[in-house]
Amino acid sequence: MTAALTIAFVPGVSPAKWVRVWRDRFPDTTLGLLPIGPDEVDEALTGEADMAFARMPVGAHLNSIPLWTETAVVAMPKDSPLADAETVTDADLATVHVVDAGPVPADVPAALDLVEANVGVVVLPQSLFRAASRKDLVARPLQGSAGTRVALVWRDTDASDTTEEFIGVVRGRTANSSRAAQDRPGGPSRADDDGARGQRAGSGAGAGRATGAGGKATAKQASGGKAGGKGARKPRGSGRPGTQRLGNGKPKRGSKGNR
Repeated sequence: MTAALTIAFVPGVSPAKWVRVWRDRFPDTTLGLLPIGPDEVDEALTGEADMAFARMPVGAHLNSIPLWTETAVVAMPKDSPLADAETVTDADLATVHVVDAGPVPADVPAALDLVEANVGVVVLPQSLFRAASRKDLVARPLQGSAGTRVALVWRDTDASDTTEEFIGVVRGRTANSSRAAQDRPGGPSRADDDGARGQRAGSGAGAGRATGAGGKATAKQASGGKAGGKGARKPRGSGRPGTQRLGNGKPKRGSKGNR
């Protein structure tokens, strides 16, 4: 069955909590999940995905809702001298070989392989280290690091009533609440609003450690874009291999899955 809404997500970012809310709230609207690589956000949104959970920065042509900031950690062997400390400083890194200084290594598995071989240490988001599940390695927070920001992103041309409903789920709106003015198409879109909105979204949706008001996103802020989506597109096929399908029911109009 073709999904009414397809959500892509990069490694280390799990949309599971919002998927559960979506399935409870909209059981008749099918939601598809699409795992993508860290550099495949634009490709996914141009293709099958309507929205994506990605790490900032993303292209300025995308709308974004910053959600939370990931902690930057230093991955090291368990017997590393740095493993005895609660945190690692830049001064500590100056005493060891840094295989990749992050914030996100281009090839996380390969970088961690080098750490396991005792070649050096690697700086990366804590979520990626946990997802790698390397039993011979430990990670310590990097003191003073700004970390990495995770955001929900989408294109104006993919905005629809269905994407607006998903934004509501991520923001933590209840089933009975109406969309706030800033969530409607045509609402505020200043990048200066990113931090405050991201903080509300992170705490309301239970999305991990929320961001503060500091730090601007490089993409356009989340006002929802143009409603209606790509109604003139021809229907797509069954989607990419590896796409997970969740839920049942007839897709809503205005999404890629119903074009």
